[in-house]
Amino acid sequence: MSAAHAHDHALDHAHDHEHHHKDTFITKYIFSIDHKMIAKQYLITGIIMGVIGIGMSLLFRMQLAWPEQSFKVFSFFLGDDFAPNGVMRNDIYLALVTIHGTIMVFFVLTAGLSGTFSNLLIPLQCGARDMASGFMNMISYWLFFLSSVIMVSSLFVESGPASAGWTIYPPLSAVPQAIPGSGTGMTLWLVSMAIFIASSLMGSLNYVVTVINLRTKGMSMTRLPLTIWAFFITAVIGIISFPVLLSAALLLIMDRSFGTSFFLSDIYIAGEVLHYQGGSPVLFEHLFWFLGHPEVYIVLLPALGITSEIIATNSRKPIFGYRAMIASILAIAFLSTIVWGHHMFISGMNPFLGSVFTFTTLLIAIPSAVKAFNYITTLWKGNLQFNPAMLFSIGLVSTFITGGLTGIILGDSTLDINVHDTYFVVAHFHLVMGISALYGLFAGVYHWFPKMYGRMMNKNLGYIHFWVTAVCAYGVFFPMHFIGMAGLPRRYYTNTNFPLFDDLQNVNVLITVFALVGGAFQLVFLYNFFHSMFYGKKAEQNPWRSNTLEWTAPVEHMHGNWPGEIPEVHRWPYDYSKPGHDDDFVPQNVPMKPGEQVLNH
Repeated sequence: MSAAHAHDHALDHAHDHEHHHKDTFITKYIFSIDHKMIAKQYLITGIIMGVIGIGMSLLFRMQLAWPEQSFKVFSFFLGDDFAPNGVMRNDIYLALVTIHGTIMVFFVLTAGLSGTFSNLLIPLQCGARDMASGFMNMISYWLFFLSSVIMVSSLFVESGPASAGWTIYPPLSAVPQAIPGSGTGMTLWLVSMAIFIASSLMGSLNYVVTVINLRTKGMSMTRLPLTIWAFFITAVIGIISFPVLLSAALLLIMDRSFGTSFFLSDIYIAGEVLHYQGGSPVLFEHLFWFLGHPEVYIVLLPALGITSEIIATNSRKPIFGYRAMIASILAIAFLSTIVWGHHMFISGMNPFLGSVFTFTTLLIAIPSAVKAFNYITTLWKGNLQFNPAMLFSIGLVSTFITGGLTGIILGDSTLDINVHDTYFVVAHFHLVMGISALYGLFAGVYHWFPKMYGRMMNKNLGYIHFWVTAVCAYGVFFPMHFIGMAGLPRRYYTNTNFPLFDDLQNVNVLITVFALVGGAFQLVFLYNFFHSMFYGKKAEQNPWRSNTLEWTAPVEHMHGNWPGEIPEVHRWPYDYSKPGHDDDFVPQNVPMKPGEQVLNH
């Protein structure tokens, strides 16, 4: 740790020097190297992308509920080219599904969780002045912003945005003349993702180096909050798996633009024989899902780490099984990189290989169950404080369990084949990844809003937001399991050509009504967020009476986090309701009393 302390000393001098130069508007709010400002930039960009992504899902849900009907809202948002006379074109339906999935998985959940909370909390909870490289951190955000702009701009391409699904399988994505969305929109998608991956890798390297090198005195790895463990391991998974998707994207660009044939074999379009031969679309599937499955946990682990912190704080008792929680994070990280083949059970893989992927996939249920049981045991007999952050954290535990149970079905090759590419799959991954991660995002915003903006969010609006969101989330995704088991395929523009599915249309209407209500009530959160930023009640320094180091920093932001010395750590972060102390919380920087017992964690 001596090198880290020397670095810290140098940083202190740098920050002393910095205070002589007043920040301008541009250096403070735009090209900032302060991790707290970069976290806010990620969060607000993620919220804007979330509004776009959720808005798209509401448009295509209306098409599914009332197929080929005319809606003025379609004309307004999509224009007469993509929705003539207010009727959505079928290729634009596919484009909306594609860009909705891409935005939500990468630009909202990955960047909104890791980008926001890793940036905000890693230096504050580790006891560092800032990230290891503030400049690299700034570049990471601006690459993310650039990739977001390119992805959104693809919506305005004349031939339409990418429409090969968010998984962009060849040949739809590799042959520019395959469908209208295979043209310029697909190229922009690939360029956007390449820049996004560069941003993620720079951010992840920064997070890893900061956690390893810049922890304050006394902050051993086993005194780190579970949030930091989750962000740290998430960054490691990203460093391992994102380059694989980058290689897939670059090879796909070469297939599209430079005449190579990595992913294309013999192809005919309207009787025309194309010159491609020798490639394999299944190779692309392998490369995509080698990132695609770890991506689930790149999204989910930060949400689970945030939940660990919030549940312990609001149960007023130590987290149950701290070391087991760390072990489960490590086990999930390892297993998530060797299970990608369960997305490909019907690609013609060898049945023996299918059984190997089934085994490794079902193994991941063990560390996931450890996390779920540890949350429940922490809640058990706790002095529970039901604020909005706590409600969203408990909601996450609920959706993590219900979504995870259907994962056992989809992880078994013989069962998966029956429901593959149906709404059963949509229901599973939206619950376990989409809704769980969104709940983690909301919980984190409600909990750390006072740290970010120095003000409190409105608690009553938070309660309304939670209960309507929770009811509507299950209202949308619970019925999807049943229409999936009935065989309804996903990504179909309309099912009216199949009399077999006529009886399921009412269920689609019900799902869409829940989606529209749930989407509308996100406006409550947006109002609460932006109104509280300027007019919320002023926050005290430690409003939740929490133990972690970020609450020892002053409410007023300063680059360097703490005036004077960085606090020294004397204990783990979960000394809640500890006998022998007057308060029911003991911050990490409070020295141990003579004879005080170290909790066996």
